[in-house]
Amino acid sequence: VQLRAFGGGLVQAGGSLRLSCTVPGFNLDYYAINWFRQATGKEREGISCISSNDGSTYYADSVKGRFTISRDNAKNTVYLQMNSLKPEDTAVYYCATDTLSNCRGVPQGDYGMEFWGKGTLVTVSS
Repeated sequence: VQLRAFGGGLVQAGGSLRLSCTVPGFNLDYYAINWFRQATGKEREGISCISSNDGSTYYADSVKGRFTISRDNAKNTVYLQMNSLKPEDTAVYYCATDTLSNCRGVPQGDYGMEFWGKGTLVTVSS
């Protein structure tokens, strides 16, 4: 199972993008879904999670107040709305399913992650 993350691109600082994460033929309804990002030369950073059961959301301090995670089960899609983008948000963004239906909090490393998608590049120019 390979998730598909898309919606990245080039945007000026202060702009917005919305990333989507989906996978044909596989129901995401029962899984917590996590977003990660990895900038060149840096470790992968967990930035957000949304639970399946109650829709609880979690955010890393670096994106809190600017990014919003949501899910549309009818479309089998999880979104990451990114506002007030900064050059330091430049990275490849990945989504991943958790083995659990509830988030473990802000994702920390790969622990508990089951399926991953190919990333989508977000570039924020200053």
